[in-house]
Amino acid sequence: MAGKPIRLFGDPVLRGVAEPVTSFDAELRKLVKTLLATMRAVPGRAGVSAPQIGVPARVVVYSYDGRTGHLVNPTLELSERTVEAEEACLSAPDFYWPLRRSFAVVARGQDMAGRPVTVRAFGMAARVLQHEADHLDGVFFLDRLPPEERARALAEASLPA
Repeated sequence: MAGKPIRLFGDPVLRGVAEPVTSFDAELRKLVKTLLATMRAVPGRAGVSAPQIGVPARVVVYSYDGRTGHLVNPTLELSERTVEAEEACLSAPDFYWPLRRSFAVVARGQDMAGRPVTVRAFGMAARVLQHEADHLDGVFFLDRLPPEERARALAEASLPA
């Protein structure tokens, strides 16, 4: 299965709130497979959300530490401990910026068959899940920065405010 083009920062679909998935059918299975193919087509990338390929559905895929999977309708429980690290996004190619995120998460959701799934992640894996879950709410990673730093980052990346 071929991947889809990634929507770039500024595309309105990236700012919308994705709809919860209610049908666990062939269409959802196809979406998950397309997301996985899209992620695999970009070397070194660790996750993709449905809005990034223009589909406003609450679905993400991830691959880190030898684990590849997907979450439908994810919710996250964040640790109080945080860590700062460089972060990047397929929707803003070749741009990196340091961002503070929770060190650990417990992600709960469903698989493509509607079965409950729980993923516990730490470090970079936790960052990936937080980043992709943000996309489902129309949040770009730079939105998490203080206003002055966000403005500086957007200007440096030549991204619209």
